Amino acid sequence: MTGIYTVILERIFQNMPDYKVKLTPVPWKRGLKMAKQGKLLALYPPYARPVERPYMDYDMAILDEELAVFCRNEVLTKPRPNWPEDYYGLDIGNNAGFLAGGDAFWAAVKDKKISVQETKGTPRNLLKLIAGRVDCYMNDSLSIRWELKKLQSEGKYDGSSLSKGAVISKEQGFLGFSKVSNDFPYKKDFKSKYLQILKELKASGEIDRIVDKYLQ
Repeated sequence: MTGIYTVILERIFQNMPDYKVKLTPVPWKRGLKMAKQGKLLALYPPYARPVERPYMDYDMAILDEELAVFCRNEVLTKPRPNWPEDYYGLDIGNNAGFLAGGDAFWAAVKDKKISVQETKGTPRNLLKLIAGRVDCYMNDSLSIRWELKKLQSEGKYDGSSLSKGAVISKEQGFLGFSKVSNDFPYKKDFKSKYLQILKELKASGEIDRIVDKYLQ
């Protein structure tokens, strides 16, 4: 498992010696279903969606995120600063199950002004974008930059053919604790210690240092 949230959470859990934490990758939709059914303690990194996902607690954000759309350079030969109007007629990639893009975007999709292709995971979406199978891809800027760096090191990306387009919104990523996880009697204690350490790392600037190192 890779990614900035994984790095940060591993750093937090190192400071929780009373617990041995296992991070298990699951498809996003399955993870949401498991959280709803109480089959996992917590899931990361959901955005706060208390109406759509009332079965999770959103206590303290791990990171402030910038949701943006990245496109092939030829798509951005003309300026496209306005989301989603400037992207009408394009094919946009999205992580399967992610509620990104905003209401106006999904209304445009419903009206067939924009088409969407959903694929599991950021690396697969970016490979589709690099191959020209979609025009753009929307996700957290940090995640996209990290994966592009990794793909470039693997010889799968030239390092220059994609650019950031419009900023869609500002979001925050959480460790979302399942409200119905009754099989985890230690949840209250675990959650309390997790939130205290996260608060300390934020206050000390450690989270910012992790992010800076992550993107080098």
